[in-house]
Amino acid sequence: MFKQKIYLGIGLAGICFAMASCKVPAATQKVENKEVPLSYVSATDSLNSGKIQWRSFFTDPNLNSLIDTALNRNQELQITLQELEIAKSEIKLKQGQLLPSVEVRAGVGIEKIGRYTSQGAGDASTEITAGKEMPDPLPDYLLGVYGNWEVDIWHKLRNEKKAAVSRYLASVQGKNFVVTNLVAEIANSYYELVALDTQLTIVKKNIELQNNALEIIKIQKEASRVTELAVRKFSAEVLNSQSLQYEIQQKITEAENRINFLLGRYPQPIARSSTNFTDLIPADIHVGIPSQLLANRPDVKQAELELAAAKLDVKAARAEFYPSLGISGSIGLQAFDPSYLVKFPESMLYSLAGELAAPLINRNGLKAELASANAKQIQAIYNYERTILNAYVEVANQMSTISNSQKSYELKSKQVDELTHSIDISNDLFRSARADYLEVLMTQRDALDAKLELVETKKQQLNAVVNIYQALGGGWN
Repeated sequence: MFKQKIYLGIGLAGICFAMASCKVPAATQKVENKEVPLSYVSATDSLNSGKIQWRSFFTDPNLNSLIDTALNRNQELQITLQELEIAKSEIKLKQGQLLPSVEVRAGVGIEKIGRYTSQGAGDASTEITAGKEMPDPLPDYLLGVYGNWEVDIWHKLRNEKKAAVSRYLASVQGKNFVVTNLVAEIANSYYELVALDTQLTIVKKNIELQNNALEIIKIQKEASRVTELAVRKFSAEVLNSQSLQYEIQQKITEAENRINFLLGRYPQPIARSSTNFTDLIPADIHVGIPSQLLANRPDVKQAELELAAAKLDVKAARAEFYPSLGISGSIGLQAFDPSYLVKFPESMLYSLAGELAAPLINRNGLKAELASANAKQIQAIYNYERTILNAYVEVANQMSTISNSQKSYELKSKQVDELTHSIDISNDLFRSARADYLEVLMTQRDALDAKLELVETKKQQLNAVVNIYQALGGGWN
């Protein structure tokens, strides 16, 4: 009869757990799209410059020294490294949840039971030895080991741990992405600084040229060949160039301070190359094939790992609907007198219990948790697809920039040559009274603008090379 009751109880429990486990909401299905074009518009070579280490890609020792300093001192990068430590600790936390929880307990207490209670009436007169009652109030001394363990039968805890591992690896890729951006930002700022140095030199030379022309105009005014208006015009042009000189000097200061900030240090002079900026030759770039972006770009790999973690979160959320198995146990010593603790087996205590538990009535919270995990998974899919698309667009844009800036630079170089030659011609014509002073002024102004634009175009060329190196995933390895 007793066995039948046990079997009946087990059967009822099984039916309850089956009812609790049925109708688990399904996870939303959406397959991520990893397809990219087979090649770029004008490139079919499989060589990829993004795999080159930055020390080899950049040949300027001053620039390499700045990048090296930044990788050791940049505050944003250091913050990202601490995020890695946080993610690593999360893995240890999830790993610990897979293992039994064991603790040691030691306690001392005292209890006084009312004489006219059921427990007091039955126990207060109990004799321990002949003629001796149980102590009242009753002390209690305890020393034991207690443990609890949730058996991961549905792999809920394992999936949570795998999700934590994926997020840690995503954080590693996030750190690599920060490094890539940092290297590119320093390189672009460095080239901007050298370009400003070149523009400042051009302006100073132009001021010297304009001062010489102003002296000639003053002499011709004394000879009544020009009026005071010509003198004023040339003088105003000199003042305008001098004002431009200070504007460029301010930009140089800001560029230096921006680089120092990236290097995590207070403002100080930045060592840079003395090579003529317009003579710099951009590095050759091989963009490879678009599918290489999936392996080269840290942000793409980060998005992929975050998607993997989101999928594992969905599995863990669905496992919450299934019954959980918990095992608890204890072993130790307990007595009302310390001298009895050493008496075996009378003072020994032990217990072992297993427990099945499953959600039965209020499952709305679990459904909301699963719906949230589903939504985050779909978000991660779209973010992954967007990151791939953005990577391809960035490379395509920079390829176009390199091509167009090269053509623009060639044309502007010819323009500068023509205008530089026209300055000498205008001066000769002016001396022979075959051209007026306005033509001389306009020629000098056009030549100055063309030279400054030529430097700006060269900077755009170099920046485009840096940006496509970044877009290909270069700089972190």
